[in-house]
Amino acid sequence: MFQGAAALSVDAKGRMAIPARHRDALVPDGAPLVITAHPHRCLLVYPQEAWEPISRQIAAMPGLDPRTATLKRLLVGFAQAETLDGAGRVLIAPSLRQWAGLDKQVWLVGQGSHFELWSEAGWLAQQEAMQSLDGDALPPGFESLAL
Repeated sequence: MFQGAAALSVDAKGRMAIPARHRDALVPDGAPLVITAHPHRCLLVYPQEAWEPISRQIAAMPGLDPRTATLKRLLVGFAQAETLDGAGRVLIAPSLRQWAGLDKQVWLVGQGSHFELWSEAGWLAQQEAMQSLDGDALPPGFESLAL
């Protein structure tokens, strides 16, 4: 399970070091990980094994519906399988960095089965949105969550 938020750096070549505590689960036995675009202008980072059933579900959806086709283009069209180098770094494709507005400082945010990768500005905006949540406006299911 991936959780927590970590501030990381992207080097001049577009590589980011995956925190050591997550490497074994994210890339078991050196398997690739998959990075793709998310409609919220962040990136999704999945272990390849977790991404494959999602990719199959998306591919099976009808392509003639314009909304479905748009999401297929985004999620599958941007998907990149990448392996870690010897230093535990992953290359983030230029097209993905551009989509998410990634610069030198980024945030890797655990979401259970995967990570979200945010630009510094994007993550700050998400934190502001979290602070403005009103108890009366919580999504269904969260109003009864006991923490």
